[in-house]
Amino acid sequence: MRSLSRRLPPLRHYIGATWVDGPAVFALHDPGSAVEVARSPIASDAVVAQAVAAARRAAASWTRTVPAERAGVLLRLADAIDAESAWLAELESFNVGKPIAAARDEIPLVSDVLRFYAGAARVGHGVAGGEYAPGLRSVAEREPLGVVGLITPWNYPLLEAMWKIGPALAAGNSIVLKPSEITPYTTIELARIAGGILPEGVLNIVLGDAPTGSAIVESPGIAMVSLTGDTRTGRKVAAAAAETLKRVHLELGGKAPALVFDDIDVGKVAPRFAAYSFVNAGQDCTAACRLIVHRSVYDDFVDAFVEAAKALQIGDPADPATQTGPVVSLRQAERVLGFIGRAGAQGGRVLAGGRRVGPGYLIEPTIITDLDQSAEAIQNEIFGPVATVQRADSDEQMLEWGNDVSYGLSSSVWTKDLARANRVSRELRFGTVWVNEHLTTVPEMPFGGFGGSGYGKELSSVSIDEYSQLKHVMTRID
Repeated sequence: MRSLSRRLPPLRHYIGATWVDGPAVFALHDPGSAVEVARSPIASDAVVAQAVAAARRAAASWTRTVPAERAGVLLRLADAIDAESAWLAELESFNVGKPIAAARDEIPLVSDVLRFYAGAARVGHGVAGGEYAPGLRSVAEREPLGVVGLITPWNYPLLEAMWKIGPALAAGNSIVLKPSEITPYTTIELARIAGGILPEGVLNIVLGDAPTGSAIVESPGIAMVSLTGDTRTGRKVAAAAAETLKRVHLELGGKAPALVFDDIDVGKVAPRFAAYSFVNAGQDCTAACRLIVHRSVYDDFVDAFVEAAKALQIGDPADPATQTGPVVSLRQAERVLGFIGRAGAQGGRVLAGGRRVGPGYLIEPTIITDLDQSAEAIQNEIFGPVATVQRADSDEQMLEWGNDVSYGLSSSVWTKDLARANRVSRELRFGTVWVNEHLTTVPEMPFGGFGGSGYGKELSSVSIDEYSQLKHVMTRID
């Protein structure tokens, strides 16, 4: 285990602005060394109920705050996060295994999301009011839901949490949040930082695994659940939430195609995919994991892509020079290596990587070619540093293969032809389509998928709608 500039924070639940201890049972490991570093409590149904009760008490007053007050709170929290940015980046790098340089780049994005929602909270939009029946005046009022349950993932623990916390608070809700059981540290630090800024009970953190998440989903005191996770978990959450008719927002898996057409500059574009495909060790639902390349540029593209992947600096997440670190856990490493092994058995050629190296959970950036469209590694989310490259004969085949998966989160189109870019973007069934770009998101624009990638939007002012409800108030005026 590598040394840190501070001691790891104790792993405790945070309920009603009070730290709550529990039996330390769940083992956490350093992805860089595979060494056990701590044990975490698992919240029982009773602990979840305690957190929901605290959030409901806080909601009685927090939901009545005006937008300017909520905006001020969000701005103070953003400033406090910036003040702790170095430690938060170090902690995120340590817990997730992501390179420290990447973690340092993420923290400003966290506070930027808060600053965006501070502004968005004060610029409401909705149905126009007016007199639509004689002598009766109508107003559509947007109200908070009350208490929302947030379940966040392990690949971007702090950033993904803020994608949910920002709009939830901007809309006037109180929160019960469960981080992933394997990456709780920056969420716990967020609770500490927010303790002197948010009113008591507005933000509650419960640590735990799947049963803890189920207790949140099934709680009648929670009006909405927002989950970022895999598609199988999303189905279970949607089914369980139906029992209490609570609102559900699901940001699930992805299998992002990058359609590389025959007019691109191979020498300029292909090396960029070393970042697009292997960002965060491939543990990114928007990573360009499925490259579909036109036959006429395929060979040159693959050669340049393989060269760029092999040139990536892999290793210790604490080293500022590291570009690709380990995957998050032994379980994830075994899952990724299983996909690679089965791809080889199905006729795939591994042109780069394919091995686990070092003492931790580091897997080399891996490129696989020659797989059929029906192959497992083409159809299923791997969530590791693995990219497949397919040779397509025509524009039509590229588009057909791009859409031929159950996921619909993100995609990209690579061409100099504006008419082709517009036509293909129109036909791709994905919530985000980048043209001559991949990965970039901004707070001002909505993010969310279609099909097996879930429903609902994160980011942008549209996401505030996810965390609020409309009420029609009609008044007789004569």
